[in-house]
Amino acid sequence: MHLDGQLSVFPREIKLLIGVFVIVLSIGFFTGLLFVEETSSANPNGIEEQYLGNELDENATVMKFKKSEQEMLTLVHNHVLSMSIIFFLVSLILYTSKLNTKIKLFLMIEPFVSVVLTFGGIYLLWRGNLWMKYIIMFSGSLMVLSYSASVIIILSQLFRKNHKINN
Repeated sequence: MHLDGQLSVFPREIKLLIGVFVIVLSIGFFTGLLFVEETSSANPNGIEEQYLGNELDENATVMKFKKSEQEMLTLVHNHVLSMSIIFFLVSLILYTSKLNTKIKLFLMIEPFVSVVLTFGGIYLLWRGNLWMKYIIMFSGSLMVLSYSASVIIILSQLFRKNHKINN
């Protein structure tokens, strides 16, 4: 079955379903980013403080305590599972787009690498590897950029004029 480049010629109902799914999924995804900004200030020191606490910082305006192992395992487990499903579904849809194969493959695979680096990094940071906060920032940013690019490509190709692709 040849699906590569077929997104723009899917039936109208399937295109509508995909479009609504990607938009609603993106609302959830970007709401999660707002939560990250609110809880960790989206900077390396804020990330460290979020998981290791700040109870020794006399200047802290909000007291935060080190997460327990149960909290950390739950956070990593939930995020790795849910984000793997999100990126798998987005990658399947992206595969049907018309795009350079190397760029498409990068956008399909990179978010999975970033999930492992980001959430594995959060766990390793919690275990005392403080330098992981920089890996977390980099991989998290790359994950957001890859997701955003994929969504923009999908939505732009969903609503372009139908052009039959020769098989």
